[in-house]
Amino acid sequence: MSRIPITILCSFVIVSGIGVGVADLSQADTNPVATTEQSSADRAISQKVDALMAKMSLDEKIGQMVLFTHSGSITGPTGQQENLADEVRTGNCGGIFNAHTVKTIRAFQKIAVEQTRLKIPLIFGNDVIHGYKTIFPIPLAQASSWDTNAIETSTRIAATEATAGGVNWTFAPMVDIARDPRWGRIAEGAGEDPYLGSQIAAAQVRGFQGTGLGSPSNLLACAKHFAAYGAVQAGRDYFTVDMSERTLREVYLPPYKAAIDAGALSVMCAFIDLNGVPATANPFLLKQILRDEWGFKGFVVSDYHAINELVDHGFATDEYDAAKEALDAGVDMDMQGGAYLNNLKKAVANGDISQDQIDDAVKRILTVKFKLGLFDDPFRYCDENRETNLQFTAGNLEAAYNVACESMVLLKNTNQTLPFKPGLKIAVIGPLAQSTRDLLGSWAARGDSDKVESVLSCIARDNVGGQTLCEKGCDVSSMDKSGFPKALKIAKRADFVVMVLGESANMSGEAESRTSISLPGVQTELLEEIKKTGRKIVVVLLNGRPLTLGEESGIADAMLEAWQPGTEGGKAIADVLFGKHNPSAKLPVTFPRNVGQVPIYYSEKNSGRPFDPANPSAKYKSTYLDSPNDPLYPFGFGLSYTKFAYSDIQLSKNSMTPDDQITVTVKVSNVGNFDGAEIVQLYIRDMVGSVTRPVLELKGFQRIDLKAGDSRDVSFTIGRKELTFLRRDMAWGTEPGKYKAFVGPSSGDLQSADFELEK
Repeated sequence: MSRIPITILCSFVIVSGIGVGVADLSQADTNPVATTEQSSADRAISQKVDALMAKMSLDEKIGQMVLFTHSGSITGPTGQQENLADEVRTGNCGGIFNAHTVKTIRAFQKIAVEQTRLKIPLIFGNDVIHGYKTIFPIPLAQASSWDTNAIETSTRIAATEATAGGVNWTFAPMVDIARDPRWGRIAEGAGEDPYLGSQIAAAQVRGFQGTGLGSPSNLLACAKHFAAYGAVQAGRDYFTVDMSERTLREVYLPPYKAAIDAGALSVMCAFIDLNGVPATANPFLLKQILRDEWGFKGFVVSDYHAINELVDHGFATDEYDAAKEALDAGVDMDMQGGAYLNNLKKAVANGDISQDQIDDAVKRILTVKFKLGLFDDPFRYCDENRETNLQFTAGNLEAAYNVACESMVLLKNTNQTLPFKPGLKIAVIGPLAQSTRDLLGSWAARGDSDKVESVLSCIARDNVGGQTLCEKGCDVSSMDKSGFPKALKIAKRADFVVMVLGESANMSGEAESRTSISLPGVQTELLEEIKKTGRKIVVVLLNGRPLTLGEESGIADAMLEAWQPGTEGGKAIADVLFGKHNPSAKLPVTFPRNVGQVPIYYSEKNSGRPFDPANPSAKYKSTYLDSPNDPLYPFGFGLSYTKFAYSDIQLSKNSMTPDDQITVTVKVSNVGNFDGAEIVQLYIRDMVGSVTRPVLELKGFQRIDLKAGDSRDVSFTIGRKELTFLRRDMAWGTEPGKYKAFVGPSSGDLQSADFELEK
């Protein structure tokens, strides 16, 4: 099988702002001195691991393959509930997750290194998904910034805070491509596109792990959920996935590869079964692709209780069989289920697994522990002064505020309703207007809602000299309309109404799938009633997934997708509304008109009977009877308070060979009245291939800052990497033929130019 390249990266001319180029994922390859030094360090660690392994009993080795949660119940080899401290003391545990303070972590580490025979330190994990103490916007929101530098900064800060809390391993980044907003975990990823997702995955790993493991502020990253968890049928969590190998390799695998190339040394299996084989027992994924094709040297951990769940999948007869299947497939560490602890020794004795299989897994785990520096200083992550001093620092809060501002997508702004000027009479209405917890979103680690200001309080502070009124109107999910009259009353007294609507924090994330992705409860009915007052309405959305907003979009004069923006989210929302920050974010995922369009994404295939916009009533075309094909808001869409104009696209030449390049240039002008930032996007289309190709594929983007009245040339380079795809023979390469290059502000607003790839 041909080597799988990382997501095709565009090497382009950086005009201004943030550029994303091929160097982002290959810096280590360009520094032979660093590579030699690393190899020397790896050899030294390997020798230490071998020396330790020679002293270990089979029981001690199996113990290293066991991960328990601090808060969960533990079933030991006797079938009885066990005490976690006793399990550590007897060597039956190699790591703990969800131990939340330095004091707790230090206590367990002391047991491991003082009361066990070989004094092997524990590894401590946590779900540090979008912040630890200082909570940043949810990952889907951060992806809306298209700012990989800002995303890297957010994970760097999360790593600094988490390691100050004693944690040295995070179960992030989640790099699953997700094209079904019914799936609640879409909130945890970067959206629908493998190119953008790969850029973000690499940035997150760089942020978590810094310049390398071993520093007390660097956090071991874990790419999850391997693989294709985001494609669960019916958008239902933990469900099954069935897809072609072509789709798996072209769409769903690239972000994992990018994370591994960026240095991630742990990978978590997905809960799902993929094409009939559960990911937790899938050698095609864990051996052929991950280790043989990609050369992954880290360790693989199961998801929570997932090895035991092989029985429920109908793939294993019992827990013993499940443990064998998982180890055979390449799972090194068992999270929480106890399947390895209770069964591997017996399986070795029975000859169902080999001692070498155990040794290989344990070597990988111990190697990472050595890289983390735990053998040099088991308590290097246990500094209580550092834990206290790094909580909610001014610098961290400022970074969270900046990322929140950059993550908010302006979806609508009729007649320049926004930005507000201070001194207005504003009615703030909606079930989320005064909430603080819901601003943090799901997986908020150790975030503290008491440190969060509500949207209401921040609007009131920005509305200097004005009057800010508030009524809840309704709850998020309730059908109770008894609060409508009070809300209507204050709306009639106001100049503008800000409706803070959406989902509560616990309506997206794990086990939070929805069959309806409209606003829950009676929120839309409240909005309809407020519209009857004749006041201008700004809708602020707090949500963890794309919603169907056709009715709301028709009612609102302006609409801001704020997502779940984190600790500083209330301040960021208010400052965007009042123009202290000009929105620049773009959607990383398509917003459908209705749930019947799902799954919907920009890079669809054309079909043999494509819809013809020039003849929309034509029958026997790939259309719906009751809905347009196009989404409500397309991938890459986002407005600004200013306006950007694009000149005609220019190509440096009209044909190229596979070893040549073409430069694509467009002039972008700020023709509005505000300074602003624009995210310029490059797409291509292969017009004819040995297999059908998407109508559009993102291949590059640039974020540029332009003052009002200024213009700038923006250039991208198209070469072999941008035109490589998985051909009919399942080999990666290019094919001669006709192509189109597209540049514009979104996948739904592009201009094109034709070129040809010669043999």
